[in-house]
Amino acid sequence: MKKLILAVAVAASLSACATNDPNYKMKTGAAVGAVVGAVIGHAVDNDKGGLLTGAAVGAAAGAGVGHYMDKQQREMEAALADEQARHDLEVQRLEDETLKIEISNEVSFDFNSSSLKPTFMATLDKVVSVLERYPHTVIHVVGHTDSVGSDAYNMTLSQQRAAAVVNYFTSRGIAESRLVTLGRGESSPRATNDTEAGRQLNRRVEIYVKPIVEGQESSAYQTPSGI
Repeated sequence: MKKLILAVAVAASLSACATNDPNYKMKTGAAVGAVVGAVIGHAVDNDKGGLLTGAAVGAAAGAGVGHYMDKQQREMEAALADEQARHDLEVQRLEDETLKIEISNEVSFDFNSSSLKPTFMATLDKVVSVLERYPHTVIHVVGHTDSVGSDAYNMTLSQQRAAAVVNYFTSRGIAESRLVTLGRGESSPRATNDTEAGRQLNRRVEIYVKPIVEGQESSAYQTPSGI
């Protein structure tokens, strides 16, 4: 437990000191998450009773994970029913019990911008209201772009958009240690970039909610499969 607290504190301090890095806030969640995951993995190996890991982060028992995520999915779908009806976003359940929320760029950001739209903030508030009731999860926020512009520019823009969502979550009380930020630029398109319709599909933000499973805590911080 002491090792976990110390490691998280060191990671947060190092990130906070790098104030000359314009992306330091974006990196903090991933850095802290990686440290927590590594320490948890060590704890799992050395704490055969599982008491340390359970106390450190809180985890859902393996047999109850499906039920835990079922409840969370139902609440998330109910909270976001209006957005789903407008096809602004889609809620899916993946094979590993991860909950995926895919959000259209048209409702989240203006073209060539990483500033959250006011209407998007209202949607994120609904997501937060559910996430805070299910603390045994890690939230991965992934930004994507179309192929307009250079690879480097699109990567930076996708990272900035994902970071904007993560920063909004932390401002609403979601613990930074539960959040991981990832930018994918134009590398994972949903559709062709040869048409405007396809480019619109490719400009998006995805939120992956991974359960923290007892005995497998570090896996919650690993990048979701298929990204």
